[in-house]
Parts: sequence; structure tokens; C-alpha cells
Amino acid sequence: MTALSTGPRVPVDLRILGPLQVLRDDREVDAGPRQQRCLLGLLLVRAGQPVSMSELIEMIWGSGPPATAINVIHKYVGAVRRLFEPGLPPRAASAYLTRHGNGYRFSAGPETHDLVRFRRLIAEAGNAAARDEPDEALDRYVAALRLGRGRSGDGLADTPAARAAFAAADREFTEAVLAAATVAIRLNRPSTVLEPLRQASEMDPYNEQVHAGLMRTLAVAGHHGESVAVYRAARRRLAEDLGVEPGPEMSEAYRRVTGRTVGGAPPAPRPAQLPPGLPSWGGRSAELTELTGLAAGLRDGRRTGPLVIALDGRRGTGKSALAVQFAHRVSDGFTDGQIYLDLRGDRAEDEVVTVRHALRSLLHGLGLPSPNLPATIDAQVGAYRSLTAGKRILVLLDNVRDADQVRPLLPSSPRSLTLLTSRRPLLDVAARHGAHLVHVDVLDSRAARALLQNRITGRPRDVANIALLDEIADLCGRLPLALAYTAAQLTASPDLPLAVVAAQLRQAARRPPRSRMGRSTVHARRADDRSPHERPFTPGRAGRGSEPARPGTGRSASDRCGTGGC
Repeated sequence: MTALSTGPRVPVDLRILGPLQVLRDDREVDAGPRQQRCLLGLLLVRAGQPVSMSELIEMIWGSGPPATAINVIHKYVGAVRRLFEPGLPPRAASAYLTRHGNGYRFSAGPETHDLVRFRRLIAEAGNAAARDEPDEALDRYVAALRLGRGRSGDGLADTPAARAAFAAADREFTEAVLAAATVAIRLNRPSTVLEPLRQASEMDPYNEQVHAGLMRTLAVAGHHGESVAVYRAARRRLAEDLGVEPGPEMSEAYRRVTGRTVGGAPPAPRPAQLPPGLPSWGGRSAELTELTGLAAGLRDGRRTGPLVIALDGRRGTGKSALAVQFAHRVSDGFTDGQIYLDLRGDRAEDEVVTVRHALRSLLHGLGLPSPNLPATIDAQVGAYRSLTAGKRILVLLDNVRDADQVRPLLPSSPRSLTLLTSRRPLLDVAARHGAHLVHVDVLDSRAARALLQNRITGRPRDVANIALLDEIADLCGRLPLALAYTAAQLTASPDLPLAVVAAQLRQAARRPPRSRMGRSTVHARRADDRSPHERPFTPGRAGRGSEPARPGTGRSASDRCGTGGC
């Protein structure tokens, strides 16, 4: 049994909002060799969370750890414990650093750990703002921001995983600075946040939100010359290092400060390209709950790339409608905009959107004018990643054909969400980019009936005819798109009895496929020679991948809707 700690609790002050510092009795102590300090810093930025042994190894050594890595970590952990509690016996339990599974968890209160203290003050600021007490909120923000001393763990990160862990703490500081600046401008107290804003701009020199916030705050404080100088320096850095012009937020800040537009043109608005949602589509509460849970992964500070969710399902299941509905539900969290692009992967080969055309559309959506578009695809990919770096942006790429088409279109920001829809699972995107695969199936019986009922509310007798509605839903294969077309025909033909519709659908289901299509044998054979994602549905065989005839015509609902809307 592990002995309980009997060593003295010496006052310790642990600081990671800047270079790592360990203070005991107000005096800084040596935190040990570089890798030991890196381990301590990583545990501090992950305070309160368990960190597995494999994560520690990856963050310290990357892909090439030594054979003795586990033993080295145990050695470092023992030394770190004695930093906190000098009299701790070798096998005694630490008050701060405890085993959790095969890893460790660091726990400390706000009196001991600056990041915990920072988070508590930020939470108190948010609560005060919610109570409409802006002065109290600003005071809490300022107290929290005073804890920042530069980049978290400055100089300790040697691997991408470690850099991502420390960068997550830096993002918390940046977001707090921007929130504080908004309150300070409202209260006309800009000078209280100028130093933290300058510090944030030095920590993240390509963050246009920070530069725009600094420009606005300097202008309110009466420092118009410095505000313009900030813009010019940031613009020059973006052009020289990334080959791009300032985005909408910096351009708008410059216009407000100087009364002029940049480059003689008004700043581009933030993209808001999502198609309208379908309020009566319905029946997807379970899928929406799953998507919401996956989107919560954006809060994981260890992310180094975008969160990608790929929905797949056969034509007519409503995966595009589901993606659009979910995108609208979460759009408020993506303050840098929402981009939508139909890649037409469900169309014939000559209609599919190429990577080059897709990149041009995305760059235009982000405000890059045609004369500034790079010439080569590689340069366009670089510009796209630069324009999305660090942004809270949602990208919905509809009707993806395959992984090769979509891979260059993934944004670079770990704060971004990319939604994909396709006929088939995008396995390569899941394997190479960590995409979460979500299969969208046909509706269950209750949801299919509810969709019909919601669409034919002007026919109250039919709404109550549960048996016939269920039969029609089954004949439609419970495919939302087929159900929607059937409901549209019922609405357009109010005198058409529901029983007649059901009979026509039964009759269409019994006819051979080619006679139902009303096409010549040659035409039907050519259609069947096409690939599955190009081939139209066969009416009356909805349960096996097709959809029903349109009532009164013998034609399939999908014949009328074309290939879109999947």
C-alpha cells in the first residue's frame, strides 16, 4: 500500500502562463533538466485532466522515443513531486501529482497554480458580464490578464504535440484579452487592456483578431497614430510571410480608425453561405445529438488540426439537409464565418467540381479578390490555409466524391469545424485526418410518418390515417427526399385520395423496373451501365435503394428531383 504523504506542505507557486517558473517561499527554484521541465509544464497546462503515459511520451519525444521512456518519465515524476513537497518519502502519495490509470493527473488550487487562478477569474468575469455588471467584469478580466507573462512554456516544446498543448493555454489568454477589450471599449476604459493586447499581438503575430482589437482599443484611447502603425506592420508581415492581404476584421478596424477603405474597396463581409434550413425535415434527433457530441471535441486543447465530421448515406436519406440543419444549430460559435460549397460528387464526371475551382470559390468566399489569387494549386492551398489559420470557421462541403477531392480543402485551424457529406464513407479522410464517420440511414417508421404529417397539415383526415401513411412511408423506402416529393404531390392535388396514392405506389412497385421508367430498353441499359452514384432510383423498389413513383404519373420522385438533395 502506498504510504500517505507525511512531508511538510511548503507554499508553492507554479507558473506556466509564460516561461515555466516554480517558486517556493517566494523564491524561484530549479525545476530540473529540460525534459523534466517540459513534463512539468505539460502537466500544468493540462491541470485537472488525466494525461496518459502514451501522451506524455509523444509530447516529450514525438515519434522516436527511447526504449527507456517510461522509466525516464517515472524518474522525472518523482523529482517533480519532491519539488512541490521536499520532505515527501519515496513511495508516499503526493498532494498535487497522483497516478491515474497508466498516467498522471496534476491538481492544484488557484492559490498554487496561475492557470487555475486565471481560469477562475475569467469565469467570474463572465458571470459578472452575464449579470450586466461590466465594471466588475472588466476588473476580473484585468486581474486575470496580469498573470500572463508571454507564451506558455516558452522554449520547452520540442514536438508538435507539446506545442499544441502549450498553444491551447495561449488561446485561452488571447480569447480573454479580446473579451476584455470589448468590455473596456464599452466602458471607455481602454488603457486597462492595452498592455495585454500588445502582449497577445506579440505572442500571435498573425492573429488578425488581436491586431484589430488592439487597433480599435488604441483608437478609443486616442492613440490613432499607433493604431495605424499596428495595421501597417501587421499588413506588411502578412504580405511578406504569408502572401495575403488583411482580412475583413482588420480592414474594417482600419476603416473605422482612418475613415478610409483599404485598397479603395470596402472590406469583405464575413462569409455566411449556409443554405436555408428545412424546419419540417425532422426525424433526426439522435443524429443531431451525436453530431453535437462530436463537435464538443473542439474544446480539446490538444487539437492541432480541424475537427472533421463526414456524413455518408445513399441518395435521398437527407444527409445534406441534416448537415445544413446542424450547421445552422452551431453557427453562432463560428464567429469568423460559415462557408458552403457543393462539390457535385454525385453528378457525372464532367460536372464534378475540380479542386482548382473549389479552391477559387473558397478563397473568394474568404474575401480574396480574383487579381490576388495565386496561380498554382499548391499556392492556392497555402493561401487558403493561411486565411483560415486560427479562425473559428465552419466549412460545409456537400456531395464529396472522394478523399482526393476534399483533402486540399480542409482548413488549417484547430478551432474550425468541417462537415462533409458523401454517398460513401470517406475512409481515407478518417484514416489520414481523423474524420469522424457518421452513417445516415433511412428514417424509422415513426419519423417517416411524422415527416409526411408535417408536410400535409392541410389534409387533416389524411394526417390521422396512420395505417395508410405508414404504408406510403414504407413504399417510399422511408427516404426523406422521396417522402417530401410524395407529400408535395398530395399538397398540390388536394382532391387526390390518400388511398389512391397508396394504390398507385403499390402498382408502381409491382411493375418491372424498365417498364416503370417508361424508357426504351437501350436507354435503360445505358442508365444501368453508369456507376452507382450516377444511376437514378428505380421506382417501386424504395426498400432496396430506390424511391416510389410520383402519385398520378407512375414516375419516381427522384426522377423529378434530379441528383441533388442527398
